[in-house]
Amino acid sequence: MSTDALVRFHETFAWVVVVSNLVAGGWALAAHRFLNLRHKSLWWFTGAAQATIVAQVLAGVVLRQKLFEGNDPDHLPFHMFYGFVALFAAAIIYSYRAQLKDKVYLLYGVGGLFLMGLALRAIHLNPNQPG
Repeated sequence: MSTDALVRFHETFAWVVVVSNLVAGGWALAAHRFLNLRHKSLWWFTGAAQATIVAQVLAGVVLRQKLFEGNDPDHLPFHMFYGFVALFAAAIIYSYRAQLKDKVYLLYGVGGLFLMGLALRAIHLNPNQPG
C-alpha cells in the first residue's frame, strides 16, 4: 500500500472509529435503560467498534515509520498518545465487565462514548494537517 493511500485510509478510517464507538456506546446506554435492546449483537458490534481502534493504531504506527522517521511534528506525540490511551481504555473497560455485571451496559455505554471522544481528540491533533 502506498504512503498516500495509507494516509487517506488513516484519515478516513478515523471517522469509522468515531461513528462505530458512538453507536456502540449509545446502544449500550439505551440497553441499560430498555431491556428489549439487550441483544447478543450489541456485544458483537461493540467488539467490532473496539477492533477499529486496533486497526487505526496499527495504521498510525506504520504511517509514523513511513512519514516521519524521527522528524516528528510537534503535536504527533499527543496524537499518538490518544491512540494508545484508547487501546488501553478498551482493555480496561473489558477487564471491569465481570466486576460490574449489574452495570455492564452502563460501563460499555460510557466507555464507548469515552473511546469516541479520544478518537475525536486524535483527529483534532492530526499531524498531517497544518497547525
